Amino acid sequence: MKGSETIYGVHAVRVMLERHPDRVNAVRLAERRDDPRVREIDELARLHNRPIQRVDAHALKQLLGDVAHQGVAADITPLPPWTEDELFDALQGATNPVILALDGVQDPHNLGACLRTADACGALAVIVPRDRAAQVNATVRKVAVGAAETTPVVAVTNLVRALKLLKEAGLWVVGADAEGARLAHEVDLTGGLVLVLGAEGAGLRHLTRQTCDWMVRLPQLGSVESLNVSVAAGMLLYETVRQRSTGKASRPGEEGPRLSR
Repeated sequence: MKGSETIYGVHAVRVMLERHPDRVNAVRLAERRDDPRVREIDELARLHNRPIQRVDAHALKQLLGDVAHQGVAADITPLPPWTEDELFDALQGATNPVILALDGVQDPHNLGACLRTADACGALAVIVPRDRAAQVNATVRKVAVGAAETTPVVAVTNLVRALKLLKEAGLWVVGADAEGARLAHEVDLTGGLVLVLGAEGAGLRHLTRQTCDWMVRLPQLGSVESLNVSVAAGMLLYETVRQRSTGKASRPGEEGPRLSR
């Protein structure tokens, strides 16, 4: 079906049927699965008048490949990525928005995990480069467990240009690096900002790093040199949540440096 994409996994399909049933075109269930979780999906599909097919395991493997589909798949009309214009339109009505930018993250599992945390922390959108970076696909949707349908992804041709435009729009750009000048909790993250994380292994590219207003690092007590990008993104996003709920940066009783150009 033109414009259709296949997702798989019990949770991903259930979330789509609960939140966006109009975008579910068909549901496929393994013939031998009749447990409560699959019955719930069957009931949701019938409730919303979505077509249901019972198929054998071989047919699902042919359709999806060697993935952990859990005997559940669905054809959906995917949430289209935002354009840069749509992102800037959304900024007009946002108060102190948080945007997550990923500089060349190539593992779809990491992109999916980042989307899930971005959704949980109220991020306005996730920005990724259009080339040489993971884009939203079935794997991303499964890992994101619904967040790919609620948190827009903006695929940009030039990430550095997009970051500069966001700075002109009044947002601070904060990059993450193991050698960052300050710890994340020491920097004021309560205003409108873009959190920028680099690719697996390589980190932030030189031009991306130069575009950031601040470079921050996460506290590490062990011997591991760097954190997985999705873990680091989660820690930084939750630091913004912490600061916005407490109204301050740094340790209790101390005032962290406020961003200034």
